[in-house]
Amino acid sequence: MLRPRTETRRITLGGVPLGGGAPVSVQTMANAHPHDAEALARQISEAAELGCDIVRLTVPDPQAAAVFKQVRARSPLPLVADIHFDYRLALAAIESGADGLRINPGNIGGPECVRAVVAAARVRKIPIRIGVNGGSLEKDILAKHGSVTAEALVESALRHVALLESEDYREIKISVKASDVPRTLAAYRLLSEQTVYPLHLGVTEAGTFIPGTVRSCVALGALLLDGIGDTIRVSLTDTPAKEVRVGVELLRSVGLRAPGAAVTSCPTCGRTRVDVAGLAARVEERLERFYRTHPGAARPHVAVMGCVVNGPGEAKGADIAVAGGNGSFALYVRGEQVSVIPEAAALETIVGLVERWVEQDASRRRPCPVSLRDFVA
Repeated sequence: MLRPRTETRRITLGGVPLGGGAPVSVQTMANAHPHDAEALARQISEAAELGCDIVRLTVPDPQAAAVFKQVRARSPLPLVADIHFDYRLALAAIESGADGLRINPGNIGGPECVRAVVAAARVRKIPIRIGVNGGSLEKDILAKHGSVTAEALVESALRHVALLESEDYREIKISVKASDVPRTLAAYRLLSEQTVYPLHLGVTEAGTFIPGTVRSCVALGALLLDGIGDTIRVSLTDTPAKEVRVGVELLRSVGLRAPGAAVTSCPTCGRTRVDVAGLAARVEERLERFYRTHPGAARPHVAVMGCVVNGPGEAKGADIAVAGGNGSFALYVRGEQVSVIPEAAALETIVGLVERWVEQDASRRRPCPVSLRDFVA
């Protein structure tokens, strides 16, 4: 069961509240070339359409900082500048409109460099994320603990926090990412006991789509169910769009984001003579788009089934359903078969029925339509 959220300090990143009971946000990181404003803008726009809240961009050089300004002017989402080694890049990113920074205060120079960054961030109360990964621990901490342990990650993070607090700056969020589930869980649980700052959850270097998704969902899901975490990123060796889709679905699965389209589909088998996987994916995509513009609309249960073995039975439990035949689908509404439609017409038929269901639900203010005739006329 979902435990009560751990109370953390509230900060704001470009209008998105983090911590203090605010909704858990989804982040991703653009992976287009940092000098390619058009490609970056496309990735950010796609992420926004999929339900992303915050996007991070790397700023490795002055030209990237200049491009950041162009992208910031076009972005519908808050942008975080990812900075390493050179504090002047952080200053340039702030000048270019960054809504947040991701740094390790210990690797951008001495105390005077940290002070310069804090002074610039203070003007707009720009949040600074202290991001500690297993591959970037300080030598003395690594020597002390002998390896990249959860305790080492937390000690490093709190050391960096102290640097910012010494400048009386507390617009802070923290991440302590390991590359495996056990250390990630241990690190975040330990850190949660020792700080009140918002926590950004993630598994670093999680891997390609399948293993990365599984590792991230196991670790982040367990932490979120424990009430730990204020913002998440599912880090994949894949596209930002896939990171966002997994992250949004993860939050839905633990009850921390409104549900999306209610679509179930069968796993298919050798009896299938229609493209169930393709149809189910297209139905989900279209309905997700529909519900982003109609967030309060009714969500009828849609089932996309492959054959007559389980199809009719599943259809009786769904509001709108199709069961595959040979190049066609039997169409069911509220458990009753109403027609047979060609495979090519299935997508538009299902989407049209959902839209009509929503219209009638809104006009009648009842949980379901009155009659099948309204649907199949």
